[in-house]
Amino acid sequence: MVAASVGIGFISTSVWAHHMFTVGMGAAANTFFVFATMVISVPTGIKIFNWLATIWGGKVIFATPMLFCVGFCFSSSSQVSPESCSALPFDWQLGNSYFVVAHFHYVIVGGILFALFAAFYYWYPKVTGRMMSELLGKWHFWLFVIGFHLTFDFMHIPGLLGMPRRVYTYEASRGWGDGT
Repeated sequence: MVAASVGIGFISTSVWAHHMFTVGMGAAANTFFVFATMVISVPTGIKIFNWLATIWGGKVIFATPMLFCVGFCFSSSSQVSPESCSALPFDWQLGNSYFVVAHFHYVIVGGILFALFAAFYYWYPKVTGRMMSELLGKWHFWLFVIGFHLTFDFMHIPGLLGMPRRVYTYEASRGWGDGT
Protein backbone atom coordinates (compact mmCIF):
# COMPACT_ATOMS: atom_id res chain seq x y z
CA MET A 1 0.00 0.00 0.00
CA VAL A 2 2.82 2.40 0.81
CA ALA A 3 4.56 1.61 -2.47
CA ALA A 4 1.27 2.08 -4.34
CA SER A 5 0.72 5.45 -2.63
CA VAL A 6 4.25 6.58 -3.49
CA GLY A 7 3.77 5.31 -7.04
CA ILE A 8 0.56 7.29 -7.44
CA GLY A 9 2.24 10.39 -6.04
CA PHE A 10 5.20 10.02 -8.38
CA ILE A 11 3.27 9.09 -11.53
CA SER A 12 0.53 11.68 -10.97
CA THR A 13 3.01 14.46 -11.71
CA SER A 14 3.15 13.08 -15.26
CA VAL A 15 -0.55 12.58 -15.91
CA TRP A 16 -1.99 16.09 -15.99
CA ALA A 17 -1.41 16.70 -19.71
CA HIS A 18 -3.84 14.01 -20.82
CA HIS A 19 -6.33 16.90 -20.70
CA MET A 20 -4.25 18.83 -23.23
CA PHE A 21 -3.86 16.50 -26.22
CA THR A 22 -5.56 19.03 -28.49
CA VAL A 23 -3.12 21.90 -27.86
CA GLY A 24 -0.40 20.62 -30.18
CA MET A 25 2.15 19.09 -27.79
CA GLY A 26 3.46 16.72 -30.44
CA ALA A 27 3.47 12.95 -30.83
CA ALA A 28 6.27 12.25 -28.33
CA ALA A 29 4.66 14.26 -25.53
CA ASN A 30 1.23 12.80 -26.26
CA THR A 31 2.68 9.27 -26.14
CA PHE A 32 4.43 9.96 -22.83
CA PHE A 33 1.29 11.30 -21.16
CA VAL A 34 -0.87 8.47 -22.53
CA PHE A 35 1.62 5.95 -21.12
CA ALA A 36 1.70 7.72 -17.73
CA THR A 37 -2.11 7.75 -17.63
CA MET A 38 -2.16 3.99 -18.32
CA VAL A 39 0.57 3.19 -15.79
CA ILE A 40 -1.09 5.07 -12.91
CA SER A 41 -3.98 2.61 -13.05
CA VAL A 42 -1.72 -0.16 -11.66
CA PRO A 43 -1.01 1.35 -8.21
CA THR A 44 -4.53 2.75 -8.12
CA GLY A 45 -5.95 -0.74 -8.73
CA ILE A 46 -3.72 -2.13 -5.98
CA LYS A 47 -5.09 0.40 -3.52
CA ILE A 48 -8.73 -0.11 -4.49
CA PHE A 49 -8.50 -3.91 -4.28
CA ASN A 50 -6.73 -3.61 -0.92
CA TRP A 51 -9.52 -1.39 0.43
CA LEU A 52 -12.19 -3.78 -0.83
CA ALA A 53 -10.35 -6.80 0.62
CA THR A 54 -10.05 -5.02 3.96
CA ILE A 55 -13.78 -4.34 3.97
CA TRP A 56 -14.51 -7.92 2.86
CA GLY A 57 -12.38 -9.45 5.61
CA GLY A 58 -13.61 -7.21 8.41
CA LYS A 59 -16.74 -6.96 10.48
CA VAL A 60 -18.39 -4.03 8.79
CA ILE A 61 -20.63 -1.64 10.67
CA PHE A 62 -22.21 0.82 8.28
CA ALA A 63 -21.89 3.89 10.45
CA THR A 64 -21.53 7.26 8.72
CA PRO A 65 -17.71 7.15 8.34
CA MET A 66 -17.91 3.71 6.73
CA LEU A 67 -20.66 4.84 4.37
CA PHE A 68 -18.43 7.65 3.14
CA CYS A 69 -15.52 5.19 2.79
CA VAL A 70 -17.65 2.86 0.66
CA GLY A 71 -18.84 5.88 -1.36
CA PHE A 72 -15.20 6.83 -1.89
CA CYS A 73 -14.29 3.31 -3.06
CA PHE A 74 -17.30 3.21 -5.39
CA SER A 75 -16.68 6.64 -6.89
CA SER A 76 -12.96 5.91 -7.29
CA SER A 77 -13.45 2.59 -9.06
CA SER A 78 -16.72 2.96 -10.94
CA GLN A 79 -16.16 5.74 -13.42
CA VAL A 80 -15.13 5.06 -16.99
CA SER A 81 -13.36 8.35 -17.67
CA PRO A 82 -9.86 7.49 -16.33
CA GLU A 83 -9.62 4.55 -18.70
CA SER A 84 -10.90 6.63 -21.58
CA CYS A 85 -8.36 9.37 -20.86
CA SER A 86 -5.57 6.89 -21.56
CA ALA A 87 -6.96 6.08 -25.02
CA LEU A 88 -5.44 8.82 -27.16
CA PRO A 89 -7.99 8.83 -30.02
CA PHE A 90 -10.90 8.92 -27.59
CA ASP A 91 -9.31 11.58 -25.38
CA TRP A 92 -8.30 13.60 -28.43
CA GLN A 93 -11.91 13.63 -29.61
CA LEU A 94 -13.17 14.68 -26.18
CA GLY A 95 -10.37 17.14 -25.42
CA ASN A 96 -11.70 20.59 -24.52
CA SER A 97 -15.22 19.17 -24.08
CA TYR A 98 -17.52 18.87 -21.10
CA PHE A 99 -16.36 15.27 -20.71
CA VAL A 100 -13.04 16.56 -19.35
CA VAL A 101 -14.92 18.84 -16.95
CA ALA A 102 -16.98 15.87 -15.74
CA HIS A 103 -13.87 13.72 -15.30
CA PHE A 104 -12.07 16.43 -13.34
CA HIS A 105 -14.98 17.04 -10.99
CA TYR A 106 -15.60 13.34 -10.55
CA VAL A 107 -12.00 12.86 -9.42
CA ILE A 108 -11.84 15.95 -7.22
CA VAL A 109 -15.27 15.69 -5.57
CA GLY A 110 -15.46 11.89 -5.47
CA GLY A 111 -11.84 11.34 -4.61
CA ILE A 112 -11.37 14.09 -2.05
CA LEU A 113 -14.69 15.05 -0.46
CA PHE A 114 -15.86 11.50 0.25
CA ALA A 115 -12.56 10.80 2.02
CA LEU A 116 -12.64 14.11 3.91
CA PHE A 117 -16.20 13.52 5.12
CA ALA A 118 -15.30 9.99 6.22
CA ALA A 119 -12.31 11.30 8.16
CA PHE A 120 -14.35 14.10 9.72
CA TYR A 121 -17.15 11.80 10.88
CA TYR A 122 -14.61 9.31 12.24
CA TRP A 123 -12.21 11.68 14.01
CA TYR A 124 -14.51 14.48 15.26
CA PRO A 125 -15.93 12.42 18.17
CA LYS A 126 -12.46 11.16 19.06
CA VAL A 127 -10.95 14.65 19.09
CA THR A 128 -13.79 16.53 20.79
CA GLY A 129 -15.33 13.80 22.95
CA ARG A 130 -18.77 14.70 21.56
CA MET A 131 -20.80 12.27 19.47
CA MET A 132 -22.46 13.44 16.29
CA SER A 133 -25.97 12.52 15.19
CA GLU A 134 -25.83 9.27 13.24
CA LEU A 135 -29.20 10.01 11.64
CA LEU A 136 -28.05 13.41 10.34
CA GLY A 137 -24.79 11.85 9.16
CA LYS A 138 -26.65 9.23 7.13
CA TRP A 139 -28.93 11.92 5.68
CA HIS A 140 -25.80 13.85 4.75
CA PHE A 141 -24.30 10.77 3.09
CA TRP A 142 -27.35 9.83 1.02
CA LEU A 143 -28.09 13.39 -0.10
CA PHE A 144 -24.44 13.87 -1.04
CA VAL A 145 -24.24 10.57 -2.97
CA ILE A 146 -27.45 11.22 -4.88
CA GLY A 147 -26.51 14.84 -5.62
CA PHE A 148 -22.98 13.85 -6.63
CA HIS A 149 -24.12 11.25 -9.14
CA LEU A 150 -27.00 13.30 -10.52
CA THR A 151 -24.60 16.16 -11.10
CA PHE A 152 -21.42 14.56 -12.38
CA ASP A 153 -22.56 11.31 -14.01
CA PHE A 154 -24.78 13.20 -16.43
CA MET A 155 -22.09 15.80 -17.13
CA HIS A 156 -20.33 13.22 -19.29
CA ILE A 157 -23.20 13.17 -21.80
CA PRO A 158 -22.84 16.74 -23.20
CA GLY A 159 -19.11 16.06 -23.54
CA LEU A 160 -19.77 12.89 -25.52
CA LEU A 161 -22.15 14.92 -27.68
CA GLY A 162 -19.40 17.47 -28.39
CA MET A 163 -20.23 20.40 -26.10
CA PRO A 164 -17.04 22.40 -25.58
CA ARG A 165 -15.88 23.72 -22.25
CA ARG A 166 -16.23 27.39 -21.31
CA VAL A 167 -19.40 27.89 -23.37
CA TYR A 168 -22.50 28.70 -21.39
CA THR A 169 -25.07 27.67 -23.98
CA TYR A 170 -25.07 24.59 -26.17
CA GLU A 171 -26.63 26.50 -29.07
CA ALA A 172 -23.73 28.97 -29.16
CA SER A 173 -21.24 26.12 -29.14
CA ARG A 174 -22.94 24.45 -32.12
CA GLY A 175 -23.21 27.65 -34.16
CA TRP A 176 -26.98 27.84 -33.77
CA GLY A 177 -27.06 31.30 -32.30
CA ASP A 178 -24.98 34.31 -31.49
CA GLY A 179 -24.46 33.27 -27.84
CA THR A 180 -26.70 35.94 -26.32
